Amino acid sequence: MSTSLSFVRLSCSSHSISPSFSHLPPQLPNSRASHFVFCRYRRRHVSGSSSISRGIFKVCSFSTLGGASEFDSLSQRSHDEEEDDEQQIRTRANDEDEVDDEEEEEEEESISSYVFPERWDVLGLGQAMVDFSGTIDDEFLKNLGLEKGTRKLVNHEERGRVLQAMDGCSYKAAAGGSLSNTLVALARLGGRSLRDPAINVGMAGSVASDLLGGFYREKLRRANVQFLSVPIKDATTGTVIVLTTPDAQRTMLAYQGTSSTVNFDTSLASAVSKTNILVVEGYLFELPDTIKTITKACMEARSNGALVAVTASDVSCIERHFDHFWEIIGNYADLIFANVDEARALCNFDAKESTVSVTRYLSQFVPLVSVTDGIRGSYIGVKGEAVYIPPSPCVPVDTCGAGDAYASGILYGVLRGMSDLRSIGTIASKVASTVVAQQGTRLRISDAVKLAESFAFQLDTSTVRSDVGTDHISSV
Repeated sequence: MSTSLSFVRLSCSSHSISPSFSHLPPQLPNSRASHFVFCRYRRRHVSGSSSISRGIFKVCSFSTLGGASEFDSLSQRSHDEEEDDEQQIRTRANDEDEVDDEEEEEEEESISSYVFPERWDVLGLGQAMVDFSGTIDDEFLKNLGLEKGTRKLVNHEERGRVLQAMDGCSYKAAAGGSLSNTLVALARLGGRSLRDPAINVGMAGSVASDLLGGFYREKLRRANVQFLSVPIKDATTGTVIVLTTPDAQRTMLAYQGTSSTVNFDTSLASAVSKTNILVVEGYLFELPDTIKTITKACMEARSNGALVAVTASDVSCIERHFDHFWEIIGNYADLIFANVDEARALCNFDAKESTVSVTRYLSQFVPLVSVTDGIRGSYIGVKGEAVYIPPSPCVPVDTCGAGDAYASGILYGVLRGMSDLRSIGTIASKVASTVVAQQGTRLRISDAVKLAESFAFQLDTSTVRSDVGTDHISSV
């Protein structure tokens, strides 16, 4: 089996663009024009070459965690009081449901003797926030003056008011975030092979040295994702309250806490210098001055031979920070993960532009582009062309997390040395459909085992067939 993914004549140099495209993204003067070889562990510049567990608390009332009022007054409590509360919460939080217990016990056995690797296969840099998710009715939102289906930032007082209103409601707590969904799925897929080495996955971000920060780190660790950043003292870990109504609409309230600042400190610098793929979460672009951290991390990754991937994350985030996105994409990105709306926003296209056109265009600036389009399937773009990936059949239950799962499949294929784009996309589609067919955003261990076994044949038969002239490139 080949250990590298090669794209013939893959280049990030400027291309001639059809006159039908308007409002083009900026062609940055520092964008690199050299050719690349995508390989399993690091990038090489080639001059003159033509080669190229879901981790949740038991469903319970909020008062089981000590009451909303305690969280609302968290910043005012003394250190001794916080230690007492944390011990009480730890004791009560251990009573998780049986399915999660079985999944996590199985995973815990596989990592009990875990030793940090010399290099990380993937390091994710993103927002680290604990999710509180519960099911409520429209009247609940009306009483709090919340607009259904929206996402907004809240301050400490607003968060406390909502949590107090949730007292007595059923909810779950999880180490949340789009990026963590991708990393957990990748770690579970990559840790279930008898013949291939485990895929080592780490994450960097900002959590506090409080109870929620410890909860976040522990839940990732038990999912075989190592959180590498040092906790911040005298601070509060960020949270996201996800309120779901019976019509499946989600209203999200984010309290950023420590996640509002991600610094390029010694722990992050060390982790980035020892990774093979750095994945930057697009939501980080929302944070003040974080572009400096992202830029330093990308530069450090590049200087140590790593590939850089960027998740588009959110349309409104792209629109607000368009120039910053292109500063990173134009100078550092090797892979982009986006849905079609996010891809249109990156290209400054309107909603009429087709998915294949957007993918082709974006792939002229980034070596490998992944664009998902829901039930219509997805495209992988390379060198201004697009490979169509049909959707994997499933009965949809919950589409939240589909894109995160798809990204994990792409990373899995690249790290396993696959070079056939259609095969890589098919793997990603199967992982996404598996998550869509369940309730919740995390790939389950049992499903990861089955998927990894089914992918073995594709890993054996994948060959280097990615030139524009092959049938792997869409002619649409």
